[in-house]
Amino acid sequence: MKLDLNFVRSQFPAFTEDTHEGWAFFENAGGSYPCRQVVDRLHDFYLRLKVQPYYPNPISQAGGAAMDESYRKLAGYLNVSADEVHLGPSTTQNTYVLARAMRPFWRKDGEIIVTNQDHEANSGAWRKLGDTGMVIREWQVDPATGLLDPADLDALLNERTCLLAFPHCSNIVGHMNPVSTIAGKAREVGALTVCDGVAAAPHGLPDVGALGVDIYLFSLYKTWGPHLGCMTVRRDLLDRMENQGHFFNAHHPHKKLVPAGPDHAQIASAAGVIDYLDALCVHHHIEGNAAERGHRLHELFIPQERQLLDTLLDWIRGREDLRLIGPETTRDRAPTVAVVPLRKPMSDLLPVLSRRRIMAGSGHFYAARLLEALGIPLDSGVLRFSFLHYTSPAEMDQLLSALGEALD
Repeated sequence: MKLDLNFVRSQFPAFTEDTHEGWAFFENAGGSYPCRQVVDRLHDFYLRLKVQPYYPNPISQAGGAAMDESYRKLAGYLNVSADEVHLGPSTTQNTYVLARAMRPFWRKDGEIIVTNQDHEANSGAWRKLGDTGMVIREWQVDPATGLLDPADLDALLNERTCLLAFPHCSNIVGHMNPVSTIAGKAREVGALTVCDGVAAAPHGLPDVGALGVDIYLFSLYKTWGPHLGCMTVRRDLLDRMENQGHFFNAHHPHKKLVPAGPDHAQIASAAGVIDYLDALCVHHHIEGNAAERGHRLHELFIPQERQLLDTLLDWIRGREDLRLIGPETTRDRAPTVAVVPLRKPMSDLLPVLSRRRIMAGSGHFYAARLLEALGIPLDSGVLRFSFLHYTSPAEMDQLLSALGEALD
Protein backbone atom coordinates (compact mmCIF):
# COMPACT_ATOMS: atom_id res chain seq x y z
CA MET A 1 0.00 0.00 0.00
CA LYS A 2 1.26 3.47 -0.87
CA LEU A 3 0.61 6.68 1.04
CA ASP A 4 -2.01 8.84 -0.67
CA LEU A 5 -0.12 12.13 -0.71
CA ASN A 6 -3.06 14.13 -2.04
CA PHE A 7 -5.21 12.98 0.87
CA VAL A 8 -2.43 13.71 3.34
CA ARG A 9 -1.91 17.26 2.11
CA SER A 10 -5.65 17.89 2.15
CA GLN A 11 -5.50 17.46 5.94
CA PHE A 12 -3.14 20.45 6.40
CA PRO A 13 -4.66 23.93 5.96
CA ALA A 14 -1.25 25.49 5.28
CA PHE A 15 -1.13 23.93 1.82
CA THR A 16 -4.18 25.90 0.70
CA GLU A 17 -3.27 29.21 2.38
CA ASP A 18 -2.53 32.09 0.02
CA THR A 19 0.42 33.17 2.18
CA HIS A 20 2.07 29.79 1.57
CA GLU A 21 1.47 29.71 -2.17
CA GLY A 22 4.64 28.63 -3.97
CA TRP A 23 6.66 28.10 -0.82
CA ALA A 24 8.34 24.78 0.00
CA PHE A 25 8.71 24.08 3.72
CA PHE A 26 11.99 22.41 4.73
CA GLU A 27 12.31 23.39 8.38
CA ASN A 28 9.91 20.82 9.78
CA ALA A 29 12.41 19.73 12.46
CA GLY A 30 11.86 23.15 14.02
CA GLY A 31 8.07 22.78 13.95
CA SER A 32 5.66 21.11 11.55
CA TYR A 33 2.47 22.40 10.00
CA PRO A 34 -0.55 21.64 12.23
CA CYS A 35 -3.13 19.27 10.85
CA ARG A 36 -6.70 20.43 10.29
CA GLN A 37 -8.00 18.28 13.16
CA VAL A 38 -5.80 20.11 15.69
CA VAL A 39 -6.78 23.52 14.34
CA ASP A 40 -10.46 22.60 14.47
CA ARG A 41 -10.25 21.32 18.04
CA LEU A 42 -8.36 24.39 19.21
CA HIS A 43 -10.86 26.72 17.55
CA ASP A 44 -13.80 24.77 18.98
CA PHE A 45 -12.40 24.86 22.50
CA TYR A 46 -11.91 28.62 22.42
CA LEU A 47 -15.31 29.08 20.85
CA ARG A 48 -17.40 26.81 23.12
CA LEU A 49 -15.41 25.51 26.08
CA LYS A 50 -13.02 28.23 27.26
CA VAL A 51 -14.01 28.07 30.91
CA GLN A 52 -12.39 26.43 33.93
CA PRO A 53 -12.66 22.68 33.24
CA TYR A 54 -14.09 19.91 35.43
CA TYR A 55 -16.58 22.07 37.37
CA PRO A 56 -20.12 20.64 37.71
CA ASN A 57 -21.72 22.41 34.75
CA PRO A 58 -22.09 21.04 31.22
CA ILE A 59 -19.66 23.44 29.50
CA SER A 60 -16.96 22.94 32.11
CA GLN A 61 -17.46 19.17 32.07
CA ALA A 62 -17.18 19.09 28.28
CA GLY A 63 -13.91 21.04 28.46
CA GLY A 64 -12.46 18.59 30.96
CA ALA A 65 -13.62 15.64 28.87
CA ALA A 66 -11.89 17.13 25.81
CA MET A 67 -8.63 17.34 27.75
CA ASP A 68 -8.97 13.79 29.09
CA GLU A 69 -9.56 12.56 25.55
CA SER A 70 -6.13 13.82 24.48
CA TYR A 71 -4.31 11.86 27.18
CA ARG A 72 -6.30 8.74 26.34
CA LYS A 73 -5.85 8.98 22.58
CA LEU A 74 -2.12 9.74 22.74
CA ALA A 75 -1.62 6.84 25.13
CA GLY A 76 -3.13 4.39 22.65
CA TYR A 77 -0.69 5.14 19.85
CA LEU A 78 2.26 5.42 22.23
CA ASN A 79 1.33 2.06 23.78
CA VAL A 80 1.32 3.30 27.37
CA SER A 81 -1.43 4.03 29.89
CA ALA A 82 -3.21 7.38 29.92
CA ASP A 83 -1.78 8.32 33.33
CA GLU A 84 1.73 7.83 31.94
CA VAL A 85 1.25 10.64 29.40
CA HIS A 86 2.23 14.14 30.53
CA LEU A 87 1.80 17.41 28.64
CA GLY A 88 3.81 20.53 29.44
CA PRO A 89 4.86 23.79 27.76
CA SER A 90 7.87 22.30 25.94
CA THR A 91 10.27 19.38 25.96
CA THR A 92 12.99 21.61 27.41
CA GLN A 93 10.82 22.62 30.34
CA ASN A 94 9.55 19.08 30.82
CA THR A 95 13.15 17.89 31.15
CA TYR A 96 14.03 20.55 33.69
CA VAL A 97 11.00 19.61 35.75
CA LEU A 98 12.03 15.95 35.56
CA ALA A 99 15.52 16.76 36.82
CA ARG A 100 13.98 18.20 39.99
CA ALA A 101 11.27 15.58 40.35
CA MET A 102 13.78 12.73 40.16
CA ARG A 103 15.84 13.80 43.20
CA PRO A 104 14.74 10.71 45.17
CA PHE A 105 16.52 8.55 42.57
CA TRP A 106 19.96 10.10 43.03
CA ARG A 107 22.61 8.63 45.31
CA LYS A 108 25.64 10.34 46.84
CA ASP A 109 28.09 8.52 44.58
CA GLY A 110 25.66 8.49 41.63
CA GLU A 111 26.60 9.05 38.01
CA ILE A 112 24.62 10.36 35.04
CA ILE A 113 25.54 9.70 31.42
CA VAL A 114 24.69 12.30 28.78
CA THR A 115 25.74 12.61 25.15
CA ASN A 116 27.19 15.38 23.04
CA GLN A 117 24.83 14.41 20.21
CA ASP A 118 21.72 15.66 21.99
CA HIS A 119 19.68 18.77 21.57
CA GLU A 120 20.51 20.79 24.70
CA ALA A 121 17.03 20.06 26.09
CA ASN A 122 18.08 16.52 26.99
CA SER A 123 21.57 17.44 28.07
CA GLY A 124 21.69 20.75 29.93
CA ALA A 125 19.23 19.88 32.70
CA TRP A 126 21.12 16.70 33.57
CA ARG A 127 24.55 18.33 33.32
CA LYS A 128 23.47 20.95 35.85
CA LEU A 129 23.13 18.17 38.41
CA GLY A 130 26.91 18.11 38.48
CA ASP A 131 26.59 21.16 40.74
CA THR A 132 24.89 18.93 43.33
CA GLY A 133 27.74 16.43 43.47
CA MET A 134 26.53 13.99 40.83
CA VAL A 135 29.24 12.72 38.48
CA ILE A 136 28.44 13.56 34.85
CA ARG A 137 29.92 11.29 32.20
CA GLU A 138 29.72 12.05 28.48
CA TRP A 139 29.00 9.46 25.82
CA GLN A 140 30.76 11.08 22.89
CA VAL A 141 30.09 10.91 19.18
CA ASP A 142 32.62 9.84 16.60
CA PRO A 143 34.08 13.23 15.56
CA ALA A 144 34.21 12.12 11.92
CA THR A 145 30.64 10.81 11.56
CA GLY A 146 28.70 12.34 14.43
CA LEU A 147 27.34 8.89 15.34
CA LEU A 148 27.08 7.29 18.77
CA ASP A 149 28.47 3.77 19.18
CA PRO A 150 26.50 1.73 21.77
CA ALA A 151 29.64 -0.34 22.39
CA ASP A 152 31.22 2.74 23.98
CA LEU A 153 28.67 2.50 26.79
CA ASP A 154 30.40 -0.58 28.16
CA ALA A 155 33.16 1.64 29.55
CA LEU A 156 30.73 4.21 30.94
CA LEU A 157 27.94 2.20 32.56
CA ASN A 158 28.52 0.78 36.02
CA GLU A 159 26.69 0.04 39.26
CA ARG A 160 26.78 3.76 40.19
CA THR A 161 24.99 4.86 37.00
CA CYS A 162 21.62 6.34 37.95
CA LEU A 163 20.53 7.68 34.57
CA LEU A 164 21.37 7.51 30.88
CA ALA A 165 19.98 10.38 28.76
CA PHE A 166 20.28 10.00 24.99
CA PRO A 167 18.49 10.93 21.75
CA HIS A 168 16.36 8.64 19.63
CA CYS A 169 17.56 10.69 16.68
CA SER A 170 19.90 13.66 16.36
CA ASN A 171 18.30 16.80 14.95
CA ILE A 172 21.47 17.40 12.88
CA VAL A 173 23.09 14.00 12.21
CA GLY A 174 19.70 12.44 11.47
CA HIS A 175 20.76 8.92 12.46
CA MET A 176 18.20 6.78 14.31
CA ASN A 177 19.91 5.33 17.37
CA PRO A 178 19.08 1.71 18.38
CA VAL A 179 16.93 2.69 21.36
CA SER A 180 16.02 -0.81 22.55
CA THR A 181 19.66 -1.93 22.53
CA ILE A 182 20.78 1.16 24.44
CA ALA A 183 17.97 0.86 26.99
CA GLY A 184 18.84 -2.81 27.50
CA LYS A 185 22.45 -1.95 28.34
CA ALA A 186 21.31 0.61 30.92
CA ARG A 187 18.84 -1.81 32.43
CA GLU A 188 21.59 -4.39 33.02
CA VAL A 189 23.23 -2.06 35.57
CA GLY A 190 19.94 -0.79 37.02
CA ALA A 191 20.10 2.64 35.37
CA LEU A 192 17.05 4.60 34.23
CA THR A 193 16.77 5.89 30.66
CA VAL A 194 15.45 9.18 29.31
CA CYS A 195 15.12 9.22 25.53
CA ASP A 196 14.63 12.44 23.58
CA GLY A 197 12.41 11.57 20.63
CA VAL A 198 11.82 15.12 19.37
CA ALA A 199 13.59 14.47 16.04
CA ALA A 200 12.17 10.96 15.63
CA ALA A 201 8.47 11.21 16.55
CA PRO A 202 7.48 13.42 13.57
CA HIS A 203 8.18 10.45 11.31
CA GLY A 204 5.62 8.30 13.10
CA LEU A 205 4.66 8.26 16.77
CA PRO A 206 6.80 5.67 18.59
CA ASP A 207 5.65 2.50 20.31
CA VAL A 208 7.16 3.54 23.63
CA GLY A 209 6.07 0.32 25.26
CA ALA A 210 8.18 -1.66 22.81
CA LEU A 211 11.24 0.62 23.02
CA GLY A 212 11.90 -0.28 26.64
CA VAL A 213 12.86 3.21 27.87
CA ASP A 214 11.65 4.58 31.19
CA ILE A 215 10.91 8.13 30.00
CA TYR A 216 10.32 9.29 26.42
CA LEU A 217 9.98 12.93 25.36
CA PHE A 218 8.87 14.65 22.15
CA SER A 219 7.28 17.87 20.94
CA LEU A 220 3.69 17.91 19.77
CA TYR A 221 4.31 21.04 17.69
CA LYS A 222 6.70 18.96 15.60
CA THR A 223 4.16 16.16 15.25
CA TRP A 224 1.46 18.24 13.54
CA GLY A 225 0.00 19.52 16.81
CA PRO A 226 -0.11 22.40 19.33
CA HIS A 227 2.94 23.97 20.95
CA LEU A 228 3.29 21.50 23.81
CA GLY A 229 5.87 19.00 24.97
CA CYS A 230 4.71 15.43 25.54
CA MET A 231 6.47 12.88 27.69
CA THR A 232 5.71 9.40 28.90
CA VAL A 233 6.85 8.36 32.36
CA ARG A 234 6.48 4.86 33.75
CA ARG A 235 3.79 5.02 36.44
CA ASP A 236 5.89 3.28 39.08
CA LEU A 237 8.58 5.93 38.58
CA LEU A 238 6.07 8.77 38.74
CA ASP A 239 4.85 7.51 42.11
CA ARG A 240 8.40 7.83 43.48
CA MET A 241 9.07 11.30 42.05
CA GLU A 242 8.84 14.51 44.06
CA ASN A 243 5.69 16.48 43.35
CA GLN A 244 6.45 19.61 41.26
CA GLY A 245 2.92 21.00 41.33
CA HIS A 246 0.88 22.45 44.16
CA PHE A 247 1.01 20.27 47.26
CA PHE A 248 -2.70 19.49 47.07
CA ASN A 249 -2.27 18.12 43.53
CA ALA A 250 0.45 15.60 44.45
CA HIS A 251 -1.95 12.69 43.95
CA HIS A 252 -2.96 13.78 40.43
CA PRO A 253 -0.70 12.16 37.79
CA HIS A 254 -1.32 14.84 35.14
CA LYS A 255 -0.52 17.71 37.55
CA LYS A 256 2.45 16.30 39.46
CA LEU A 257 4.98 17.32 36.79
CA VAL A 258 3.38 20.62 35.71
CA PRO A 259 4.38 23.40 38.15
CA ALA A 260 2.57 26.24 36.37
CA GLY A 261 -0.62 24.49 35.33
CA PRO A 262 -1.59 23.28 31.86
CA ASP A 263 -2.85 25.15 28.81
CA HIS A 264 -6.37 23.73 28.69
CA ALA A 265 -7.15 24.57 25.08
CA GLN A 266 -3.89 23.23 23.68
CA ILE A 267 -4.19 20.03 25.68
CA ALA A 268 -7.69 19.52 24.32
CA SER A 269 -6.48 20.15 20.78
CA ALA A 270 -3.72 17.53 21.09
CA ALA A 271 -6.31 14.82 20.44
CA GLY A 272 -6.44 16.20 16.90
CA VAL A 273 -3.02 14.65 16.24
CA ILE A 274 -4.59 11.24 16.78
CA ASP A 275 -7.72 12.21 14.85
CA TYR A 276 -5.41 12.87 11.90
CA LEU A 277 -3.68 9.50 12.24
CA ASP A 278 -7.06 7.80 12.55
CA ALA A 279 -8.24 9.56 9.38
CA LEU A 280 -5.18 8.21 7.55
CA CYS A 281 -5.99 4.73 8.81
CA VAL A 282 -9.58 4.90 7.62
CA HIS A 283 -8.54 6.24 4.22
CA HIS A 284 -5.88 3.54 3.79
CA HIS A 285 -8.04 0.74 5.25
CA ILE A 286 -5.73 0.13 8.23
CA GLU A 287 -7.27 -1.71 11.17
CA GLY A 288 -6.21 -3.03 14.58
CA ASN A 289 -5.66 -1.40 17.96
CA ALA A 290 -4.00 2.01 18.17
CA ALA A 291 -0.45 0.70 18.57
CA GLU A 292 -0.91 -1.71 15.66
CA ARG A 293 -2.29 1.09 13.48
CA GLY A 294 0.72 3.19 14.41
CA HIS A 295 3.07 0.48 13.18
CA ARG A 296 1.18 0.26 9.90
CA LEU A 297 1.38 4.02 9.43
CA HIS A 298 5.15 3.81 9.85
CA GLU A 299 5.14 1.43 6.90
CA LEU A 300 3.39 4.15 4.86
CA PHE A 301 5.45 7.12 6.05
CA ILE A 302 8.92 5.59 5.70
CA PRO A 303 8.83 4.80 1.94
CA GLN A 304 7.35 8.23 1.18
CA GLU A 305 10.07 9.99 3.15
CA ARG A 306 12.91 7.75 1.99
CA GLN A 307 12.13 8.30 -1.66
CA LEU A 308 12.66 12.03 -1.25
CA LEU A 309 15.56 11.53 1.14
CA ASP A 310 17.36 9.32 -1.36
CA THR A 311 16.90 12.01 -4.02
CA LEU A 312 18.39 14.67 -1.75
CA LEU A 313 21.30 12.53 -0.54
CA ASP A 314 22.15 11.44 -4.08
CA TRP A 315 22.23 15.09 -5.17
CA ILE A 316 24.48 16.06 -2.25
CA ARG A 317 26.86 13.17 -2.91
CA GLY A 318 27.38 14.59 -6.39
CA ARG A 319 28.58 17.95 -5.05
CA GLU A 320 32.15 18.77 -4.08
CA ASP A 321 31.14 22.03 -2.42
CA LEU A 322 29.05 20.52 0.40
CA ARG A 323 29.94 18.55 3.51
CA LEU A 324 27.15 16.18 4.47
CA ILE A 325 26.68 15.62 8.19
CA GLY A 326 25.58 12.10 9.09
CA PRO A 327 24.98 8.92 7.07
CA GLU A 328 25.14 9.07 3.29
CA THR A 329 22.34 6.53 2.84
CA THR A 330 18.74 6.29 4.02
CA ARG A 331 19.46 3.29 6.26
CA ASP A 332 18.42 4.17 9.84
CA ARG A 333 18.23 7.80 8.82
CA ALA A 334 15.52 10.39 9.30
CA PRO A 335 14.84 12.99 6.58
CA THR A 336 16.70 15.66 8.53
CA VAL A 337 19.74 16.59 6.46
CA ALA A 338 22.43 19.06 7.53
CA VAL A 339 25.22 20.29 5.27
CA VAL A 340 28.13 22.71 5.50
CA PRO A 341 28.94 24.78 2.39
CA LEU A 342 32.65 24.58 1.58
CA ARG A 343 33.08 27.34 -1.00
CA LYS A 344 30.52 29.98 -0.11
CA PRO A 345 29.62 31.59 3.22
CA MET A 346 26.32 30.55 4.74
CA SER A 347 25.13 34.16 4.60
CA ASP A 348 25.24 34.03 0.78
CA LEU A 349 22.98 30.98 0.52
CA LEU A 350 19.93 31.78 2.62
CA PRO A 351 18.84 34.90 0.66
CA VAL A 352 18.89 32.89 -2.59
CA LEU A 353 16.87 30.08 -1.03
CA SER A 354 14.34 32.56 0.33
CA ARG A 355 14.06 34.29 -3.04
CA ARG A 356 13.31 30.87 -4.56
CA ARG A 357 10.66 30.36 -1.87
CA ILE A 358 12.46 27.73 0.16
CA MET A 359 11.84 27.82 3.90
CA ALA A 360 14.97 26.51 5.62
CA GLY A 361 17.32 27.63 8.34
CA SER A 362 20.91 27.57 9.51
CA GLY A 363 22.63 27.54 12.90
CA HIS A 364 23.44 25.05 15.63
CA PHE A 365 19.77 24.16 16.26
CA TYR A 366 20.41 23.81 20.02
CA ALA A 367 22.94 21.02 19.39
CA ALA A 368 25.99 23.22 19.98
CA ARG A 369 27.99 20.47 21.69
CA LEU A 370 27.60 18.26 18.64
CA LEU A 371 28.84 20.94 16.26
CA GLU A 372 31.84 21.56 18.51
CA ALA A 373 32.64 17.83 18.42
CA LEU A 374 32.42 17.88 14.62
CA GLY A 375 34.65 20.94 14.33
CA ILE A 376 31.90 23.16 12.90
CA PRO A 377 31.94 26.85 13.94
CA LEU A 378 28.84 27.77 15.92
CA ASP A 379 28.49 31.22 14.40
CA SER A 380 27.82 29.76 10.94
CA GLY A 381 26.58 26.32 11.94
CA VAL A 382 24.93 24.03 9.41
CA LEU A 383 22.31 24.47 6.72
CA ARG A 384 19.45 22.09 7.49
CA PHE A 385 16.68 20.65 5.36
CA SER A 386 14.02 18.64 7.18
CA PHE A 387 10.83 17.25 5.74
CA LEU A 388 7.96 14.92 6.57
CA HIS A 389 5.59 12.49 4.93
CA TYR A 390 3.51 15.40 3.60
CA THR A 391 6.39 16.81 1.52
CA SER A 392 5.92 16.39 -2.25
CA PRO A 393 8.39 15.40 -5.00
CA ALA A 394 7.73 18.79 -6.63
CA GLU A 395 8.86 20.55 -3.47
CA MET A 396 12.04 18.47 -3.43
CA ASP A 397 12.71 19.45 -7.05
CA GLN A 398 12.18 23.09 -6.05
CA LEU A 399 14.71 22.72 -3.24
CA LEU A 400 17.38 21.14 -5.42
CA SER A 401 16.96 23.78 -8.11
CA ALA A 402 17.21 26.59 -5.57
CA LEU A 403 20.15 25.04 -3.75
CA GLY A 404 22.03 24.53 -7.01
CA GLU A 405 21.54 28.21 -7.88
CA ALA A 406 22.69 29.29 -4.42
CA LEU A 407 25.88 27.20 -4.59
CA ASP A 408 26.88 27.96 -8.18
